[in-house]
Amino acid sequence: MLAMVLERPGAPLKATRLPIPAPGPDEVLVRVLACGVCRTDLHIVDGELPPHRLPLVPGHEIVGIVAAAGAQVQDLRVGQRVGIPWLGGACGQCEWCTSGRENLCESASFTGYDRDGGYAEYTVARADFCLLLPGLYDDRHAAPLLCAGLIGYRAYAMAGQGRRLGLYGFGAAAHIIAQLAVGQGREVFAFTRPGDEHSQQFARSLGASWAGASGDAPPKPLDAAILFAPTGELVPQALAASNKGATVVCAGIHMSDIPSFPYSLLWGERCVRSVANLTRADGTAFMALAAQVPIRTAPVVYPLAQANQALEDLRAGRFDGAAVLVPG
Repeated sequence: MLAMVLERPGAPLKATRLPIPAPGPDEVLVRVLACGVCRTDLHIVDGELPPHRLPLVPGHEIVGIVAAAGAQVQDLRVGQRVGIPWLGGACGQCEWCTSGRENLCESASFTGYDRDGGYAEYTVARADFCLLLPGLYDDRHAAPLLCAGLIGYRAYAMAGQGRRLGLYGFGAAAHIIAQLAVGQGREVFAFTRPGDEHSQQFARSLGASWAGASGDAPPKPLDAAILFAPTGELVPQALAASNKGATVVCAGIHMSDIPSFPYSLLWGERCVRSVANLTRADGTAFMALAAQVPIRTAPVVYPLAQANQALEDLRAGRFDGAAVLVPG
């Protein structure tokens, strides 16, 4: 099979022929139909996240068909379409797992980081960590739901129920969550790189009531803000734009350092919190919502062999929506 392999951080992925992997007793072999390109992949490839294993096949927004199943697999069948997300496994026994917080498990494994991911024609995954996908999304439109959607949803849930929501960094996750928020009657304010009028117009086309540069003051104070851009200096900016009692959620797995800021920005029961990974319960809840509130994902499709170009275009902010790799 063809796979795009990371041999060392900072190096381009290498197109490599690998044997098709065999699933373990509790795993499924999945023929990859589409795999989203996530900013976390970029952090791994660029070495901003320390490597857990090398060589590595990245990719954790995987849509595919079950091609084979291990002897212990009962809930999935050959020919079934599944999604494979970032969380690839957890111990199921620690204090985090037994309290519904498997996303914090110290023994968790992650797709495309600890386990080979979806930048390949085939991959294997633990069957109990695969997700069923709403039928109204084809493969390319479903792929961004599996991280941009899922992590965005967890951040959205953590942001609380306030009416006015600010989204900083209008990329793959924000373009999904903006539609969900608008569909639930909230007012969305989109913050982009200064001068990025194209992304601002894209945000408005998805229902944002206002769009401007990250340093601009919104026309109304925010009840909550989600930071999808991995830029620490946005934290005090978001606090300054927020109302009393607001929550500012840092949604990335990696972020530059947060600069010092006056306590007055935090005072008034404002809160800054991070979101780490996801749980299977998040996946179930979000996929149910995605089936009820149709979300128009905006995939930008690349052949699998052009994974390096997709990563470079993501790094440079050359597209709206989400890059998706398609084998074959």
